Amino acid sequence: MCNHLSYLDVIALAALTPAVFVAKREVRSWPVFGALARMAGTLFIHREMRSDTARLAPELARLLDAGALVVLFPEGTSSDGREVLPFRSSLLEAAVWRGTAVHTAYLEYELDGGDPGAEACFWGTMTLVPHLLNLLGKARVRAKVVFNEMPVRSADRKELARAAHNEVVRLRDRLARCDKPHPAHEEAV
Repeated sequence: MCNHLSYLDVIALAALTPAVFVAKREVRSWPVFGALARMAGTLFIHREMRSDTARLAPELARLLDAGALVVLFPEGTSSDGREVLPFRSSLLEAAVWRGTAVHTAYLEYELDGGDPGAEACFWGTMTLVPHLLNLLGKARVRAKVVFNEMPVRSADRKELARAAHNEVVRLRDRLARCDKPHPAHEEAV
């Protein structure tokens, strides 16, 4: 489980390891990204229909039983990265049924000469094509991903969501501490 900032998240995480992603059904019809998501085996969920979670649970359980890495963005939406939104627990039922260990990750972006929250993160009422065109004009986008050392487990999906959220926030805070220059390393101006 990972925080969710942008359509770039899938690219960043897929570059690190093969995985099956779960995405909102609207992604299926996005230019370029929709076709790539379908070809990669992404599972699509209709978030406004609670029954669709029940439809997806057996497929998630099958993937977990087969040893597949399934990536969820349990915030349920993307953000500008200023905070980690609360995690929704509905898609965690398969992990709870199977007693599967859940690993967490925290992801953030850096841009040369830009604001990651406005230009790399894709959230709110942003429109895909203008956002993508702006992003393609950037010289470099860097993704930083940190993973937890120990998985979280719970027999209750809501508790699992809370524990995973707490772990992602801890990873964010750890990364923020690592990014701050140490006073002994700062140069005098």
